[in-house]
Amino acid sequence: EKAVNLKKDLAEMQEWMTQAEEEYLEKDFEYKSPEELENAVEEMKRAKEDVLQKEVRVKILKDNIKMLATKVPSSGQDLVTELNVVLENYQLLCNRIRGKCHTLEEVWSCWIELLQYLDVETAWLNNLEEKVQMTGNLPDKLDAVNDALESLESVLRHPADNRTQIRELGQTLIDGGILDDIISEKLEAFNARYEELSHLAVNRQITLEQQLQTMRETNHMLQVLQENLADLDRQLTSYLTDRIDAFQIPQEAQ
Repeated sequence: EKAVNLKKDLAEMQEWMTQAEEEYLEKDFEYKSPEELENAVEEMKRAKEDVLQKEVRVKILKDNIKMLATKVPSSGQDLVTELNVVLENYQLLCNRIRGKCHTLEEVWSCWIELLQYLDVETAWLNNLEEKVQMTGNLPDKLDAVNDALESLESVLRHPADNRTQIRELGQTLIDGGILDDIISEKLEAFNARYEELSHLAVNRQITLEQQLQTMRETNHMLQVLQENLADLDRQLTSYLTDRIDAFQIPQEAQ
């Protein structure tokens, strides 16, 4: 009777493993939304816990069958053979579910990381757009133009590492058919805005550099002119002080 019960337990265990394999490993999942992906991750976590919880039952079954085989070799040997098959299948099931759970967790982590990089780069684009707008109506002063140029150049020195990460993470998920429509849309919008603002900012940078150069040249000319006028003023003052007749001084002084 004990052998019959143990045989029944082995059959039930094998049946449960077959159902678990069909439910968790053989279904074709399509992750077209973050909600679907997140639900799949949670489901695989529960599956992993469920399978691992059966470890105690498997161990008890194993101990009982080995004990029976020791006491009644004739009845226990066949059960030991069936047990070995069940143990092998159970270990394989555990490994496959662990692997799938790990894969889905990695995919979810990849998606979250992509969103974080997009948030960082979007904040940078907002800052860049603000700096470009601030340079649109500057006072006609050298310091104001110089400060605006330095501020814009500081933002443009933003490293390209984050964009590389966004491209690689997005491509990895798209290649796996995971959230491909959503990611493609996000990347297309981000890249379009990046190209537009970068082009606009570089053009504004060139304009400011040219404006700054012109203002510096103009200031230099004014400085030279002021110095020449000051020299002439000193010369004329000395003529007046010495009471020199206008016809006695050079033509330009007259």
